[in-house]
Amino acid sequence: MERGVEWDFEPTLDRIAALLDLLGSPQRAYPVIHIAGTNGKTSTARLTEALLRERNLRVGRFTSPHLVSMRERITVDGEPLSEERFAEVYEEIIPYVELTDTQGRRIQFFELLTAMAFAAFADTPVDVAVIEAGMGGSWDATNVADGTVAVITPISLDHTDRLGPDIPSIAGEKAGILKPGATAVLAQQDLEAAEVLMRRAAEVGAVVAREGLEFGVLAREVAIGGQLLTLRGLKGTYDEVYLPLYGAHQASNAVTALAAVEALTGGDDPLDVELVRQAFTQASSPGRLEVLRRNPTVVVDAAHNPGGMQATIEAVHEAFDFAKVVGVVSVMRDKDVDGLLELLEPVLEEIIVTRNSSPRSMPAEELARLAEPIFGPDRVHLVERLDDAIDRGIGMADAEGEFSGTGVLIVGSVVTAGDARLLLKADGA
Repeated sequence: MERGVEWDFEPTLDRIAALLDLLGSPQRAYPVIHIAGTNGKTSTARLTEALLRERNLRVGRFTSPHLVSMRERITVDGEPLSEERFAEVYEEIIPYVELTDTQGRRIQFFELLTAMAFAAFADTPVDVAVIEAGMGGSWDATNVADGTVAVITPISLDHTDRLGPDIPSIAGEKAGILKPGATAVLAQQDLEAAEVLMRRAAEVGAVVAREGLEFGVLAREVAIGGQLLTLRGLKGTYDEVYLPLYGAHQASNAVTALAAVEALTGGDDPLDVELVRQAFTQASSPGRLEVLRRNPTVVVDAAHNPGGMQATIEAVHEAFDFAKVVGVVSVMRDKDVDGLLELLEPVLEEIIVTRNSSPRSMPAEELARLAEPIFGPDRVHLVERLDDAIDRGIGMADAEGEFSGTGVLIVGSVVTAGDARLLLKADGA
């Protein structure tokens, strides 16, 4: 049955609310940590989940989009639903979906997945659910849940056609997840975004915790395979915390997750420092500055808007000692492509433009046309298929010689990252 495409966006919660009413309001069966923002949502969700699971809680996590399999979006205890369970949950709710359809409220694709997640978590049952908003906040299907803790990761320009043309408009949309009596955990924000979020928090009577004020990263040093952190949470300071993820943005995601879990637990006692260390040591965020192979080093990253790309570039400079970088780039046609290319130009020695498996992928010829004025035609190489483009990138790095320090960065979209993980057979892909 046709449910439209995920990037169709109609601002209403009526349909999903009607469906969940029929299902017995599964989204109210457990406390929720609700996460919105422009960049860092999935990483923050995974880090939050790691901390909760280390406390021996059963955790449901709903994230989007997926890298390889749709089932990745709905996980219980860190594992995606099995194919059998995914199909079972679908079969269980589809009669209610069809009933909602007949009431003139045709359930959309993302709404169906959201309802499946809430139902699967209630059925398990989970102790707590970590729910990532799909797009925006106020009108996102996930916003039928009331987060005990509402997390807003850094806000920047993305989805401007749907969420508004500027930072205050986008922040206003994301702020919709802040509910009366909740704790609002706000990652570092531009002043324009922070003002909107603080105003909303005051309106609904949410308690506010802000990165850089009530919590933050006190110290950070590069370590092999990641970084060593000292974190100040809401209830204590946690030192000697090893995080096997690269970049200042991941340190911020980690301390934001820490503050969210502290806020959920209540009381004044800090978390056990060994628990925090253990949880973060095991953390992963596939497709986020992930090393897929060595000699030459191939790194994949899902950055797809200028805010995310800036964080990625800073982390590449900090964590990888590349003398030169060859880029393999594929983007969605509705993104700020010029903005992404301008950020990449000083970093990439050569750029291989290609396309990924999404119907929204910008054709490689069009991407080449946009890249040539920025990089100059000699540095731009058009390779139609992503698998061939990756081979070409590795070949160019190899040709520089084993000790040249040339790396390959595959970047531009979550789909590009997922396709690359599949092609290079990353763990779990």
